[in-house]
Amino acid sequence: MTAASAHVARLGAIEQIAARTPASFFAVALGVAGLGGDWRAASELWGLPSFVGEAIMAAAVLVWLMIAALYAGKWIVARDAALTEWRHPVQCCFIALGPVATMLVALAVRPYNDVVARVLFAVGAVSQVGFAVWRTGGLWDGGRDPLATTPVLYLPTVAGSLVLGTVAGTLGHTTLAALALGAGFFSWLALESIILHRLLVHEPLSPALLPTLGIQLAPPTVGCVAYLGITRGPPDLFALALLGYGLLQAGVLLRIAARLRTQPFTLGFWAFSFGVTALAQGAIRVVARGAVELEVLSIALFTVANIVIAALALRTLLQVSRGRLLPPAS
Repeated sequence: MTAASAHVARLGAIEQIAARTPASFFAVALGVAGLGGDWRAASELWGLPSFVGEAIMAAAVLVWLMIAALYAGKWIVARDAALTEWRHPVQCCFIALGPVATMLVALAVRPYNDVVARVLFAVGAVSQVGFAVWRTGGLWDGGRDPLATTPVLYLPTVAGSLVLGTVAGTLGHTTLAALALGAGFFSWLALESIILHRLLVHEPLSPALLPTLGIQLAPPTVGCVAYLGITRGPPDLFALALLGYGLLQAGVLLRIAARLRTQPFTLGFWAFSFGVTALAQGAIRVVARGAVELEVLSIALFTVANIVIAALALRTLLQVSRGRLLPPAS
């Protein structure tokens, strides 16, 4: 094989990978960035080595860059596949993870370049709001199959708005952060009853969708982190209530862990990662703000978050080594 033909073959392989890259892969960047945020908070509270958190944040940026490049390539080399995902009643919601991951990357780079961080935040925030409005408007058309209702519905409005609030608060935009917190919180209340009704009275989720249950953990925990970011002083009743509901959700997920273990590993299990890391970060931050009676709990949750992300990363790398990471070609 000549050098030119080898180059063409490599380009063809990259195009195939891009064509099969779903938006849900952005969940990996969310989970890694979430753990980086945990380590930053833990370094401030307990004096742990700061370079660990910064290394994890660097990994999150690299993962985001790789997935963003592949997903952008999907719209170029496999536009039909990208449009099919865009129109899918379930898969389309994962597209919101792209803007969410972009805003989290803004947090990762902020200590090193404030201008780049603010540009990334602006791009992610505008994209998130635009997609949330578009997706929600489509839902208002009605006629949705109840079986297509899953926790992924939280992603465009709830997860996106709460992360927007978290990052905006960190960058000093407290008014914008409060607006985003309101958008995310009330969207969560509206969707929670709908999703729980579907889980309670309709057919069980298909095996492929079971990992999406991990998203149930995200709204209260990310909401807690966002709320703490725009308040001062000891954690108030609302912050602790959000953390408490997150703990309840974590308990329920532990209750159904046996069902989840029967499923083969896919990157869909990264749906648990952001909620797990947000739960740990919320606990660490309330302890830092004065709730010292929760310190043992915060240490336990921080430990669990590290174990979960390490396990997900290891299983992901194993899938890569076996050539099983990407979904089958359609």
